[in-house]
Amino acid sequence: MTAPLWTPSPEDLTRANLTRFMNAARAHGAADVADYASLYAWSINEPDAFWSGVWDFCGILADRDATGAQWRSVLVGGDRMTPPDPTRGPRWFDGARLNYAENLLRFRDDRDALVAWNELGAQRRWSFAELYREVMRLVAALEANGIGPGDRVAAFMPNIPETVIAMLAAATIGAIWSSCSPDFGVQGVFDRFGQIAPRILFCADGYQYSGKEIDSLPTVAGIAERITSIERVVVVPYRSASPQIGSVPRATLYEAFVEEGAGRSPAFARLPFDHPLFIMYSSGTTGLPKCMVHGAGGTLLQHQKEHVLHCDLGRDDRVFYFTTCGWMMWNWLVSALAVGSTVVLYDGAPLLRRRPILWEMSDAERLTTFGTSAKWLALAEKEGLEPRATHDLSPLRSILSTGSPLAAHSFDYVYERVKPDVRLSSISGGTDLISCFALGNPIGPVWRGEIQARGLGMAVEIFDHEGRAIRGTPGELVCTAPFPSMPIYFWNDPASEKYRAAYFDDFPGVWRHGDWAELTEHDGVVIYGRSDATLNPGGVRIGTAEIYRQVEQLPEVIESLVIGQELPDGSDDVRIVLFVRLADGLTLTEELRDRIRTQVRQNTSPHHVPKKIIQVADIPRTISGKITELAVREIVHGRPVKNRDALANPDALELYRNIAELQS
Repeated sequence: MTAPLWTPSPEDLTRANLTRFMNAARAHGAADVADYASLYAWSINEPDAFWSGVWDFCGILADRDATGAQWRSVLVGGDRMTPPDPTRGPRWFDGARLNYAENLLRFRDDRDALVAWNELGAQRRWSFAELYREVMRLVAALEANGIGPGDRVAAFMPNIPETVIAMLAAATIGAIWSSCSPDFGVQGVFDRFGQIAPRILFCADGYQYSGKEIDSLPTVAGIAERITSIERVVVVPYRSASPQIGSVPRATLYEAFVEEGAGRSPAFARLPFDHPLFIMYSSGTTGLPKCMVHGAGGTLLQHQKEHVLHCDLGRDDRVFYFTTCGWMMWNWLVSALAVGSTVVLYDGAPLLRRRPILWEMSDAERLTTFGTSAKWLALAEKEGLEPRATHDLSPLRSILSTGSPLAAHSFDYVYERVKPDVRLSSISGGTDLISCFALGNPIGPVWRGEIQARGLGMAVEIFDHEGRAIRGTPGELVCTAPFPSMPIYFWNDPASEKYRAAYFDDFPGVWRHGDWAELTEHDGVVIYGRSDATLNPGGVRIGTAEIYRQVEQLPEVIESLVIGQELPDGSDDVRIVLFVRLADGLTLTEELRDRIRTQVRQNTSPHHVPKKIIQVADIPRTISGKITELAVREIVHGRPVKNRDALANPDALELYRNIAELQS
């Protein structure tokens, strides 16, 4: 058996939050909890004890009744998973009243709360005390404009401190927050915000990406014209000190808006555990995006569990995740304020020519936790970045990766060229749960190519097509019991029809997540790709990530995309078609095609070998950076792509239309 790439030291084990949590669990009657495996089993078998233990261990701030209790019951209706019913459940922490923003703003000292970087380097710092004061100034302005619990506040913003401040201000009064990245077009924003009718829209005047200045105001004007529910557009000066906002309907500069609340003394509104906090969106590549509503208590408790127990964060940590404000990892990152950690924001391109800016930022800010995507790590490897030799990463304790499966060779890259003693935690979850099903384990080993563990309190299994739990064989990733961060409902879905169809149609009463995955002998998890994008040549089901892991090890291949093409002869079989984007100046030759096929055949199976390999200039991806196999599959088959505005580069789809080589 090969050795793990990382194991915790005795000091790691002693100081880990997980170790202290297990001690607390044993002190409260969980006598059998001795390691991660037994802790996980207890968290699934005793959800009331586990989740109340997380609440207490993380110090959730909430109202207390005359007896000192913060809730009446932990879980009502825990025997069912389908969408919440007022009488039958599942319903968490009945009777609890809390405020998400209050928990994130519990610290009021002079330590760094937010540090903002962009492509020009470090820009601004906000202490916890300054952050609290600024949030309260903005809360007063929102209240002066009549914003209250349940009203929607939207943002079309880059990843800057004012975005965090606006979100916390909305949460303080119980308004519902929703955000989109500023690289969306008017239609893409309308498809999302147009469904939820926001009253306030926050935006910036522009942003910079890969050295290019982008003016956001024309798009903002188009959004305000189409979404008539927007009463005020609040413009944050970012690229210009004095932006010209005359063309934007109902627009006000940020500072002028804040002054409208002068003289008020706002307070945190403590509301029920399941009061709506965030509206998140599905990718929208197959139709109008679904609007998933997440509750304040479930989001807070789940994020606290992940930050404190799975990421081992504390007050001395400095945490970064590369994300836009339209991806759930932004919400996840900002929640680290509740731990008292410093949150480092970055706005801009993650790779700048001749400047490894994210590693530069990690060095300068003494980051302890560095979060990114699997794709970024693969591109950093292709670029030849070797931060181990060029930057001081001595404070860095963990690297997190998500967005797509992390290939085994990326594990090698991290340990050989980034930092040999770092804990590399691939994590996997989704917008649907605004958290993770599989995560890191600070007290367990890291095995090459594996996510360390299933998340505590998350009853994750792998099912075969008949709904039987399996291990050591790929299948559908499912969750068989309720968890606190399930969406409380979908917007405009009063009978929960969309909600049930999204997760519960395939295995009644069980959440089917849509990942093709496997439980390993180490009790870790391997994700092979989205199950709706799996390939089925000759009746053999293959995860697309199995092919990507091999193809993208070749130095000539920058990135790739694979689909199953229905055969032109009308048979029921499919053939595997691989599209590759090569390094600048390279052309796909027969010799390179042969090497790709050999690499795939020798490291997977003959079934995985692509029948067609085609060079393309670009790979279509969603706004959050994920490649979109389904949209390419539709184009190749001559079918319409329903929502091109969900893509960051929709014009790239035309590269896949009517390819002569695929017509026979």
